[in-house]
Amino acid sequence: MRQSNINTESPDRQSPLRIDIVSDVMCPWCVIGYKQLTQAIEATGRDCDLHWHPFELNPEMPPEGQNLTAHLVEKYGVTAAQSEHSRDQMTGLGAALGFDFKFAPDMRMHNTFNSHQLLHWAETLGRKNDLKLALFTAHFTHQRDLSDIGVLVEIAAETGLERDEALAVLNDQRFAGEVRDAQAFWRSQGIQSVPAVIFDQKHLVSGAQGVENFTSILNQLAQMQDK
Repeated sequence: MRQSNINTESPDRQSPLRIDIVSDVMCPWCVIGYKQLTQAIEATGRDCDLHWHPFELNPEMPPEGQNLTAHLVEKYGVTAAQSEHSRDQMTGLGAALGFDFKFAPDMRMHNTFNSHQLLHWAETLGRKNDLKLALFTAHFTHQRDLSDIGVLVEIAAETGLERDEALAVLNDQRFAGEVRDAQAFWRSQGIQSVPAVIFDQKHLVSGAQGVENFTSILNQLAQMQDK
């Protein structure tokens, strides 16, 4: 583990372990990392308090989005064959973790600023984790367009949230400032890629580390707290 520059007082030993996850719903490694982490939490029996935070992989993405393969070739310089191999790898990892990736040739990347605003609203209702997982599934399993307000409202309603209020939240952009501030904060903490997982508000771990490594991290933190 490497230290971040996030500094807070040490929590009470009896308190749940706080885990902050900075992520974007367009990021396949974010859902893989989350699934790995939750399995590690179950394996260790740790009492953990998870908090999601916004990050946009492509804040300048236009409304129409971009074909996934074309986007990866353009942004990262990978070949179409390398992109396909990576998707096959992620599909296998997802299946082992209970998540169904269904990549398709016409799959698109989309802007997620409205998704993050809806998630911010869901957090005020104690439903952020539910909506986050629903958005992952909507994008990666069903290829639904998360830049479409109508689609986002439908997903919110399917998750059990109030449809009209979800629409109002997106129409009036009431949480736009809070989301921008949160994004700026995590950038100021040195977060440049996701998933970024911060344990105990002090220990930053980047990427989907695997169930075994996350389990080891949780055990190390437990030993540190016991000293």
